[in-house]
Amino acid sequence: MEPQPATSQHASESNHVTDNPRVERVRRALAGRGYAGEIRVFETATRTAAQAAQACGCEIGAIANSLVFRCDDRPLLILTSGAHRVDVRYVQRQLGSGKLHRADAAFVLEHTGQVIGGVAPLGHIERIPTILDMDLSQYPEIWAAAGHPNTVFRTNYDYLLSVTQATAMAVAQE
Repeated sequence: MEPQPATSQHASESNHVTDNPRVERVRRALAGRGYAGEIRVFETATRTAAQAAQACGCEIGAIANSLVFRCDDRPLLILTSGAHRVDVRYVQRQLGSGKLHRADAAFVLEHTGQVIGGVAPLGHIERIPTILDMDLSQYPEIWAAAGHPNTVFRTNYDYLLSVTQATAMAVAQE
């Protein structure tokens, strides 16, 4: 099932979302990295992995959640499968340094230029070190937010790993 763009009755809302500077920054970042797909706009927000999976018609695990953490007061982006939660202690041990804490909305906006629920893997206002959940590699198609809670784009694991310059890592213990 393909994600459905906003209907014509919501065309002005759709235009407002697609013209959003946060979405435009993601669009430019994607285009600059060879992305030929499109950013999809939904009528309602897809702030959670479950909402995004339903809207995209995919398994919840194929949703790349963009979660921002504080690591010694610096941002760290973890792109994790929607099928599980980040095990903070486990990731912290693998990093070997720094205390990891979930960032609040103000910190996320300050460092990404995007709001929680719409944080994309790229197109941030500053370069953020990124970890890519190795569990996402099992999905041939992955969906990620595109800078606004009503937007997503389709991608794959190798592309995300490349364009984010992420470190591949297990982020949850089985």
